[in-house]
Amino acid sequence: MIKCLAIDDEPLALLQLRTMIEKSPFLHLIAACQDAFEAMKVLDEEEVDAIFVDINMPDLNGLDFVRSLADPPLIVFTTAYSQYALEGFKVNAIDYLLKPFGMPEFQKSAAKVKHQYELEKAALKEQSLAGDTLFVKADYRTVRVSLKQIVYVESKSEYLKLHLDNGEKLMFLMSMKKLADILPTDSFLRIHRSYIVNMNKVQEISKMRIKLSDDTLLPISDMYKDEVQKYIDERTINIQRINENS
Repeated sequence: MIKCLAIDDEPLALLQLRTMIEKSPFLHLIAACQDAFEAMKVLDEEEVDAIFVDINMPDLNGLDFVRSLADPPLIVFTTAYSQYALEGFKVNAIDYLLKPFGMPEFQKSAAKVKHQYELEKAALKEQSLAGDTLFVKADYRTVRVSLKQIVYVESKSEYLKLHLDNGEKLMFLMSMKKLADILPTDSFLRIHRSYIVNMNKVQEISKMRIKLSDDTLLPISDMYKDEVQKYIDERTINIQRINENS
């Protein structure tokens, strides 16, 4: 599912946008906001893949809001003023919906978002991973890192920090979500909005924290605790079956 944020200062327009997103089978609405500042708070707490945002809003308009984002997700602008179209595409918007628009027009834009989302996801995997290797641009150099070396990943604002098993730390520019899409899910698990863990480096797992091989303790947030429990349960069941048959 593509996680979406809807932003419009007009309550009826926001309700319409919210309804259209909720009717789309491949879109999931994270929040509906009436201004850009409310949206910024959501983006600080949630991962968002796409934003449907009105351009003509008070205080901070949609264009300036998108320009302020260090790593903007996919953008679809909505507005009643066609003269903003060119400016919208200058900030790499996927599409532009001219008000008033109906469900057919919205579905066309949503399909473009889905297509671009799938292209970017595939491109990230193809370009950044080669077998069990990750290439990262850190400190003005491109560094080849074996996935087995990674103990955990830490989010530092718009930067990420790789903590390696030799004690080295690499800082590079990327969103946590994009890296999570790249890393193999059978060994890397997101446990917190600020942490991805190499599960092969885990020593212990308690109710709300993980202890790693270097004795680092990391919290498990409420948002990800179910995913962590599912990961543990799947592997615990397999171990029990092996013991029963041995």
